[in-house]
Amino acid sequence: FDEALTYARVLGNTRLHVMAGLIAPGAERARHHETYVKNLAWAADQAAPLGITCVIEPINTRDIPGFYLNTQAEAHAICAETGKTNVKVQMDFYHCQIVEGDLAMKLKQHFAGVGHIQIAGVPERHEPDIGEVNYPYLFSLMDRLGYDGWVGCEYRPQGKTSAGLGWLAPYLKD
Repeated sequence: FDEALTYARVLGNTRLHVMAGLIAPGAERARHHETYVKNLAWAADQAAPLGITCVIEPINTRDIPGFYLNTQAEAHAICAETGKTNVKVQMDFYHCQIVEGDLAMKLKQHFAGVGHIQIAGVPERHEPDIGEVNYPYLFSLMDRLGYDGWVGCEYRPQGKTSAGLGWLAPYLKD
């Protein structure tokens, strides 16, 4: 984590992803939870003087079987449990759609605790204009809610990267 803070300072980054990690089958969830919350609070204390927010991300178990953190409610509860104001949720619409669905309502419900948003097409994790999610609607909702952060694009292009950025054209301003 110290090395990540060094990189963040050099790059001017204000967000660091603190992963929950994998939990082995049969492992004691309560112990993992206690350790994660304790470590996350420690990381937040290290990051706070630098103006850095720690973000945690619920990830679906189809892509990463055994990942400890899977739902928005779990993530937001963990943030509250740390008692740190610089711990937020990295809301990845791809993972949220697979695990929970109801993306617009989840965003509205948890918006105050969202520190970063990521997108990808569902179900194959391609460009966001491919699949079942209505991203134009979600982008409009983000604007209405006042989201002013970056939107990360974490997907596997179907073809060449440049060609796969065609979906972005309507959102670019001159």
